[in-house]
Amino acid sequence: MNIRSGALECSIKKKRYLFFRLEKRREFFYNINMEDKEFSILEKCELCPHNCKVDRLNNKIGFCKSSDKVKIALYSIHNFEEPCISGDKGSGTVFFSNCTMRCIFCQNYEISQLGKGREITIKELANIFMIQQEKGVENINLVTPTSFVPQIIEALKIAKEKGLKIPIVYNTNGYENVETLKMLEGYIDIYLPDLKYYFNELGKKYSGVNNYFDITTNAIKEMYRQVGNPVLNEDGIMKKGLMVRHLILPGEIENSKKILKWIKDNLDKNVFVSIMAQYFPTYLAKNIENLNRKLTKEEYEEIENYVFDLDIENGYMQDLGEHEEEYVPKWDE
Repeated sequence: MNIRSGALECSIKKKRYLFFRLEKRREFFYNINMEDKEFSILEKCELCPHNCKVDRLNNKIGFCKSSDKVKIALYSIHNFEEPCISGDKGSGTVFFSNCTMRCIFCQNYEISQLGKGREITIKELANIFMIQQEKGVENINLVTPTSFVPQIIEALKIAKEKGLKIPIVYNTNGYENVETLKMLEGYIDIYLPDLKYYFNELGKKYSGVNNYFDITTNAIKEMYRQVGNPVLNEDGIMKKGLMVRHLILPGEIENSKKILKWIKDNLDKNVFVSIMAQYFPTYLAKNIENLNRKLTKEEYEEIENYVFDLDIENGYMQDLGEHEEEYVPKWDE
C-alpha cells in the first residue's frame, strides 16, 4: 500500500492500514425554465427519500425545512477532512443549512436542525465556488447538499462557464434518492457519503428516518457506478471516486461491525473507507443514555481490531481524541 499524503502507515498485527490524525488548528432563482427537470421537481419535491411532495416553489416546507431558496451557513477553507480531501491546501467547503435527517447527536445541529444560515442566490453560490477556487483549495466540498441539488447544478453550470475546474465533492449523510443522484451525474467527481446505521431501527431512533440502511446502500451503489474507485494525483489528493464514512457511536459497536462487514463484502476493495472516532455528546444526545458519553478506549480498540480482521485495504481511521468539540466550525452570524 502506498503512503498517502498527510497520513501515517502503521503495522499492527502484521496488517497494514492507513491512519490519519486530526491536527489541532487554531436574487434566488433567475431565468428558471420550469420545463427543466432539475427545477420542476421542486413543485412536488421528491429530492430525498421522505418524498414530501410539497410545492417548494410556492413556499411550502417539508421534512428538511428548505424552501426554493439556497441557504448556507458558511463557506471556508477546511483542513479537517481526510488527507486525500484536504491535502495541504484545504478543502473549499460550502456548508448548506437544513438536513434530510434529524440526528439527535449532530455536531452541526445549529445549521442542520436549527436552520442557522443565510439565503443566497444561485449566482452568488456560483461566485462562492469561484472564490474558493481562487483561494487555491483542492476541491469544492458541498456539505449536506441534498435539499438544494437543482440549485447546485445550476450554480455549477454557471461556475464551469467561468472556469471552475477543481473537483466537486458531494459530502452527504447518505440518505439519498437514486433518481436525485442520477441528476448529479457528470457534475460530481467525488462522493463522500456517510453509512451510519446497519440496523434500520437505529436510523429511526436516532435520526428520525425510515429504512436508512436499505436506502443508503442503494444510493452508495449508484455513487460508485458514477465515479468508481478513488483516483489520486501524484500528491495523494483524490480527484475522483468514492469514499464511505462511518462514525462509531458509543454503545453501538455491533452496528459498526455490521457496516464494515457490508462494505467489505459489497464494495470494491479499492474504495476508501473512513472510520471516524470523533463522536462527542452534543445537542439532544447529551440527555440520551449510551449517547451521553464519548467512545471508550475498549470500544475503539474493538473496532480497530475488527478492521484488521476484515483486512480492509484502503482507508483512514481517526485516532481516539479528547477535544473533538474544537473541530466544529464557527458558523457565520
